[in-house]
Amino acid sequence: MSSEVAVKRSSEPRQDERHRLTVVGGLAALSLDAMASVAYGPEAIVLVLAVAGGTGLGFTLPVTIAIAVLLGVLTLSYRQVIAAFPQGGGAYGVSRTYLGRRASLVAAASLVVDYVLNVAVSVAAGVAALTSAFPELLPYTVWLCLAVLAVVTAVNLRGIAHSARAFVAPTVIYVGSILVVVVIGLLREAPAAVLDHAAATHSVQTVGVLLLLKAFANGCAALTGVEAIANAVPSFRTPHVKRAQRTEVALGGLLAVMLVGIALLIGKFAIRPVDGVTVLSQVTAASLGNGFGYYVVQFSTVVLLALAANTSFGGLPVLAQLLAGDNNLPHLFALRAERQVHRYGIGFLAITSAILLVVSAGQMNLLVPLFAIGVFVGFTLSQTGMVLHWKRERAPGWRGRAALNGFGAVLTAVAAVVVTASKFTEGGWLIILALPILVFVMERVHRTYDRIGERLELGTIPAPPRPQRSLVVVPVATVSRLTREAVAAALSLGDRVEAVHVTHPEEEAGAREFVDAWEAWNPGVPLVQLYDDRRRLGEPLAEYLRNAEQTRVFVLIAEVEPDHVWQRILQNQRGAVLARALRRRTDAVVCRLRFRIDER
Repeated sequence: MSSEVAVKRSSEPRQDERHRLTVVGGLAALSLDAMASVAYGPEAIVLVLAVAGGTGLGFTLPVTIAIAVLLGVLTLSYRQVIAAFPQGGGAYGVSRTYLGRRASLVAAASLVVDYVLNVAVSVAAGVAALTSAFPELLPYTVWLCLAVLAVVTAVNLRGIAHSARAFVAPTVIYVGSILVVVVIGLLREAPAAVLDHAAATHSVQTVGVLLLLKAFANGCAALTGVEAIANAVPSFRTPHVKRAQRTEVALGGLLAVMLVGIALLIGKFAIRPVDGVTVLSQVTAASLGNGFGYYVVQFSTVVLLALAANTSFGGLPVLAQLLAGDNNLPHLFALRAERQVHRYGIGFLAITSAILLVVSAGQMNLLVPLFAIGVFVGFTLSQTGMVLHWKRERAPGWRGRAALNGFGAVLTAVAAVVVTASKFTEGGWLIILALPILVFVMERVHRTYDRIGERLELGTIPAPPRPQRSLVVVPVATVSRLTREAVAAALSLGDRVEAVHVTHPEEEAGAREFVDAWEAWNPGVPLVQLYDDRRRLGEPLAEYLRNAEQTRVFVLIAEVEPDHVWQRILQNQRGAVLARALRRRTDAVVCRLRFRIDER
């Protein structure tokens, strides 16, 4: 017997590991947001710099390199965060440990907002690309958005490892096609007119520092999603930390290569903004032409934009679990089903994103101004917290690491200010309003749990239990097998049992029939009849219980457990009505017992 138990116990971890992530799976499940940003990050830079004409566009590469440097800093920093906080949580975990609970709630709120917006923006962007190719689908934009969201949600309810396996192929095709575009584009000779344009000199004074800062801030939208891996470290296979770190480095390296490569091609082919044609589309056409390769890149981009929402489904449920564990969210967010699925976190994310998509009518341009503001708040808090971490730990080489994180904190703080200022009038004020509201809600939840904990005397040793005289009340309406089961359960629980029957004036004949049936059955339990002129059900019983002399009163409400879910609509909900009235008006312990009445 002991060997059998040992075998079962040893097999459980292996089964659990099957539903966790590898490095490749982590890239597919948690990095699609960052990967997909290659489609709109460079374009965001070009749109801003185009205001200054060709001179401004000449700074596309320097701005992109600056973003790549920041990406490198963030990648190394979050690699350190993963090691320091293997339980996950990213910016929230760092802030909670080193900056205090209020700062941690700000970090958590910023991540929650970013995750929800990422889902809405990604789905809307994917559908926008689809409707651009097929204009006849434009009237169905909202329904298409909800359909894509439903598919991504359904896949994630199967488990994060399942979603990773499902999204590996699209991720590989997308990354491979972008790298092919970069390599072939760099090897291809640019037209003479383009070479003349590229030879022109550019100066910061001509373009303007503010314009460059705005271009930098807009391009930093490509960095959203970098933190998702650090938030979901427990979702990786063992060793969790090593696999998560390798995934973070792989993401940073791939994203940097793609961003800088696209920027080089923008300068090489003198790409400018064109209405109705994306910058990535122009770069692809200049590199590969308009043949089969062009359509592979475009189609893979559409698919990955739609699937980029998966990053949030991998990160937010784990973050919500940590918040619930710290009493900042309802504890149901900490519940985990089979396949390592946090269903309530996934459900919250799907519902809030669906509301955003419906309110915005699936229009990406209405959602993008709200995007990437909150994430930089989390970046800054995380970097600042890691500076304090190294200062406290003082491990070998801590000064260099602290300097790296401090530099990253300054860069992300500047980006946060510039992004917020530039997008404030375009809807960014909603994020500024949403963050304190979320923090206030989490504070209220935390205070409520504190009060409940005080009443439950959590953390103290209670007095020894002593038996109390108790009254067990069974509301009855008929004499049946269900009534017998309920009375039998009551007799096994208490030293005094009463059956209570509520009648109304117009039911006198039925009441007499019930009494006759009860006396004929004679279960050995006294029957109390209550009369109510107002046809109420729960209130007469509540008033009766308030006058009971016993210190402890139990009420057993018997209900039938139906064989099929659809049969629940056939039930009269009498138990629910009674339970609600008793819980509001008495201190009785209300137990709704569901009996499965099978055929015999």
